[in-house]
Amino acid sequence: MNVPKSLNALTVGGRGRVLSLSSSGRMRRRLMDLGLIPGVKIDCVGRSPLGDPAAYSVLGAVIAIRDCDAQTVLIEIE
Repeated sequence: MNVPKSLNALTVGGRGRVLSLSSSGRMRRRLMDLGLIPGVKIDCVGRSPLGDPAAYSVLGAVIAIRDCDAQTVLIEIE
């Protein structure tokens, strides 16, 4: 079994499964609206030249998430 890590630990080309979100309020709702709910698979498809934000493929859509927000998403790397 893999040790849970934050979403920003996922490298380009890596895949994981969302376990939980530790954010609260509007940011939690926004991340959930984007499809980051427990059990969903997520792929890192790219990073900006400076490394922040990163692009993730989730439920057929590509979304960009800043590292500070990605730290609040706990995943299991596959």
